[in-house]
Amino acid sequence: MGNSDSKLHFRKAVIQLTTKTQPVEASDDVFWDQFWTDVDLTAQDIFALVPAAEIRAVREESPSNLATLCFKAVERLVLNADSGCVCERDRQTVLSCTRLLTRILPYIFEDPDWRGFFWSTVPKVGKSVDEGDDESSRPLAESLLTAVSDLLFCPDFTVESHCRTTADGAPDIQSIDSCEFIWEAGVGFAQTPPLNHTYDSNRAELLKLLLTCFSEEMYQSPSDTHALNPWVSFFCSRENRHALPLFTSLLNVVCAYDPVGYGIPYNHLMFSDQRGALAELALQTLIVSLEQEPVDGTNTNASLNPNTDTGSADYNKNTTTEGCKASRGENLFVNYLSRIHREEDFHLILRGISRLLNNPLMQTYLPHSCKKIQFDQELLVLFWKLCDLNKKFLFYVLKSSDVLDILVPILFYLNDARANQSRVGLVHIGVFILLLLSGERNFGVRLNKPYCVRVPMDISVFAGTHADLLIVVFHKIITSGHQRLQPLYDCLLTVIVNVSPYLKSLSMVAANKLLHLLEVFSNTCFLFFSPANHHLVFFLLEVFNNVIQYQFDGNFNLVYGIIRKRNLFHQLANLPTDVSSIQKALQRRSRSNSTHNAVFMETSNPYSATCSEKPYKTTPVQTGTLNASLKAMPRIDKLTEASQVSEDGSTLLLQNTDSPLSQSDRSSETPVRDAEATSGEDDKNSLSEDCDVKSQKRASCSSDWTPAPDWVLSWKSKLPLQTIMRLLQVLVPQVEKICIDRGLTDESEILKFLQHGTLVGLLPIPHPILIRKYQANEGTALWFRTYMWGIIYLRNVDPPVWYDTDVKLFEIQRI
Repeated sequence: MGNSDSKLHFRKAVIQLTTKTQPVEASDDVFWDQFWTDVDLTAQDIFALVPAAEIRAVREESPSNLATLCFKAVERLVLNADSGCVCERDRQTVLSCTRLLTRILPYIFEDPDWRGFFWSTVPKVGKSVDEGDDESSRPLAESLLTAVSDLLFCPDFTVESHCRTTADGAPDIQSIDSCEFIWEAGVGFAQTPPLNHTYDSNRAELLKLLLTCFSEEMYQSPSDTHALNPWVSFFCSRENRHALPLFTSLLNVVCAYDPVGYGIPYNHLMFSDQRGALAELALQTLIVSLEQEPVDGTNTNASLNPNTDTGSADYNKNTTTEGCKASRGENLFVNYLSRIHREEDFHLILRGISRLLNNPLMQTYLPHSCKKIQFDQELLVLFWKLCDLNKKFLFYVLKSSDVLDILVPILFYLNDARANQSRVGLVHIGVFILLLLSGERNFGVRLNKPYCVRVPMDISVFAGTHADLLIVVFHKIITSGHQRLQPLYDCLLTVIVNVSPYLKSLSMVAANKLLHLLEVFSNTCFLFFSPANHHLVFFLLEVFNNVIQYQFDGNFNLVYGIIRKRNLFHQLANLPTDVSSIQKALQRRSRSNSTHNAVFMETSNPYSATCSEKPYKTTPVQTGTLNASLKAMPRIDKLTEASQVSEDGSTLLLQNTDSPLSQSDRSSETPVRDAEATSGEDDKNSLSEDCDVKSQKRASCSSDWTPAPDWVLSWKSKLPLQTIMRLLQVLVPQVEKICIDRGLTDESEILKFLQHGTLVGLLPIPHPILIRKYQANEGTALWFRTYMWGIIYLRNVDPPVWYDTDVKLFEIQRI
């Protein structure tokens, strides 16, 4: 009954607010206190009792009342933060104000006329404007963020009390060193605070309000010049005295979270997991806070003192001093993340992320007995930011086989999501991470470790290494993935090219997959359909050349496959360039009913039966599933920069690559780029629309563009076939001879011969190893920003914080 009465009184207050035609004075505390004093309602209750239509009505018809409501709610948070929430009534008031602001803020952000409201100057709580002090007034947003930050370290509300009180018994909030109240042991903090579900729940409420504050970015068009998010800038600046403990608390909570716990079956069904909800919100808050780049990102790691201890008191003092010297534009979260350098901290972070990423892969005898996390996409974003912002962490990940604990779950997610149109973004982020990792030599070396732990995936059975797993999964994505993944083909092959010089022994299955891709991409129906399709052939030929020149001894399976499929290379060398042959290829393509995977289906793969490959079929998506849009990603030449590997292992950046591929790029991409330049004009397009628009532009361009003999000749002459042709010239006669002389019909004897063969002195001079490393650019920054906020929008549905609001950064579709 008490809860029903509270709902009734709260609903009456809302009705009064929506029906009042005259402004209500801010001094009328009796009226405004109805919204938070003695209100015992959950967040779900407040969202139900404050309908979206009524918020918009007040915003349009009584804007002064809505403004006063926000001001009074922030004022109440500030007063309770300063007093320390000394009683249960104050704590409940804070929660009510927090939930009410979380409900209202999105509807303020969606109206451009209200965009600067929270950054307008208002009288500071507890002071008069007449005092003439510069500190007597400050933007409402700063007061709100400061109060929330204080409340996140409020004794007996969000952290355990250390019994530091004033003379009247109230906790002295301003004198509290919040570094002593970090929420979880880990980076920069060794003590493990006792687990308290109430504290976790209160922290989660405040973090959700923080995310709502940061989400003003959702209501700005991606075409707008991306300025620093003012909410994030202030929250992560030196003006927030809790910046360091907040950063470490968020990071440690995420990395320490273990959804399995003691492993008791079905424990997640018997007990509520407040720590899990907190970990998810902490993760989302952290990745949003890390979105801002440091003022000078190039020198962040270089200026790091290797003797600095991230977890020491001296480190805290040093960073505080440096923070005071830093400009307001510096993001301290990014600074702290880039300064982590201790191996024990790296180990803790990597182990935590790896444990969570591998959680959905766990297999148990009892079905659904183990809790499976749902924030895998946010984890991938965090891992990306860690590798991108802290190169020492990236090198730590790659220096041991621990990187494979990240690789396997990523490949699992890629394979699982390949045919699901609502998870296209997940495939993109996974491929981006692998592209970043593949730019480092150690990643290719680590792939040679045998793949023993079997993860449940519907892929070909093989016995080999993690490199084989990567190639098999990539082949599966290309041949049976959703059509909206076509822009990723060059990224997938770039990853394989980058690691190919270091792959010591490919299995027969992986070798056949690569040759099948060459068979598909060299088909004239595919090759002549688009001005850029021949690039995929260049990538695959580069893979074969790298393996032959640098890892010939152990790759007899691939050499055998090349010999068996030698007609493919002869056909490429003799590719028809006359008009009639080109027209016949286009006619065969036009007769196909499907534009996607038509060539894959038409091309016979002799290994498909033995590999248990199934025809492409889109995984059904539950009707009504919401999907957030994304921007189209940049082309591979914009994503990467070429580096040449020297004999000592160092890399040299090539400013203007003179490789045949780059030359063919310049000679054939012009018509496509002109068509694609307009694909970013309509910023409200969804992911499907973005990709569809892009593909339509390409299709339109392709329909208007006809492959000419001169165009084919321009890149055919640059095909890197010399090494492969020399290999075939030497080995094919030898293999044919031993087959005739010994009457061999078993391929195992041929493989044994190739295994002990050599081409020393017979091949052309080895070409330099060319690595295409990921490079940051505006296109990927926009993609990540859109993707990250789309995830957060879709994950926060209970209560639905942003649902049915007019977001502009992306578009929400119902599949």
